[in-house]
Amino acid sequence: MVKLKPWVKAPNPEGRMSVIDHLRELRRRLLIVAIIVGLGAVLGWLAYNQLLSVLKRPYCEIPYQHRLGALNQSREQCKLFFRAPLDGFTIRLKVSVVAGAILTSPFWLYQLWAFVTPGLRKHEKRWTVGFVLTSTVLFAMGMALAYVTLAKSLEVLVLSAGDGTQASLDITSYISFVILMLVIFGASFEVPLLVVMLNLVRILPFSILKRGQRIGIFLIFVFAAVATPSTDPFTMIAMALPMCVLFEAAVLFAFLNDRRRARRQLAEEAARLPDDVASTVDPYPEQLSRLGSGDDTDYTDLP
Repeated sequence: MVKLKPWVKAPNPEGRMSVIDHLRELRRRLLIVAIIVGLGAVLGWLAYNQLLSVLKRPYCEIPYQHRLGALNQSREQCKLFFRAPLDGFTIRLKVSVVAGAILTSPFWLYQLWAFVTPGLRKHEKRWTVGFVLTSTVLFAMGMALAYVTLAKSLEVLVLSAGDGTQASLDITSYISFVILMLVIFGASFEVPLLVVMLNLVRILPFSILKRGQRIGIFLIFVFAAVATPSTDPFTMIAMALPMCVLFEAAVLFAFLNDRRRARRQLAEEAARLPDDVASTVDPYPEQLSRLGSGDDTDYTDLP
């Protein structure tokens, strides 16, 4: 008699999985992420004109005489050009996919976190909502800062060429530059969250962070100098200073969390009575109280 495999797997409360099961789960999660980003890309495709207008604004704030469009456009006009026939389609596809990934980030971040969750303790699984919301807010803050600094960084880069020059920025190179700035700033703001998560799972305690605090700040400035696509000092400082503030906030969180954890551990140890400590004895037992009350009974033979 042939036994058919059940459609529903038996529940596994401990969350233990084989390597093959982990790979299958990862494949399933990545497929869900691809579907979510694809649906978001459809929305980005439909809203492409509005997105392009927002992404183009920092370029339009460059002085008019330094834009190549000044040769054949009025001062009010601000248009980007492309050379190859497929550039228009590829840049629209790129903007749509990136916009879809950003708009749907809470949903696919949850999928990634759900893949890691089976390996965590029960109380650690409660951080799912906080992780997703915090990572989304930090990424949005990083992109907002990048967008604010884009106009100034572009102006610094373009004007550094000197008078008598004009920037010939086509849409492919410009949009790629803007997207790279937004993504790098957003991802860099996730570093403090990573420090907090490592502290919560007891991998990175406050003692290690305190010893390496100065080195961490130095590495932040090195990362900002290398990661910023514009490579100008203004953009580097604009990225490094907020990252330092967020890193210090993460260190402060680690200090408070470790102190709270130490106090709770001391309270639990005090509640448990060790084996080498004698139990409490009544200093004035009942027999002695009867002797003091005038009772003539002989208690010398009592154990």
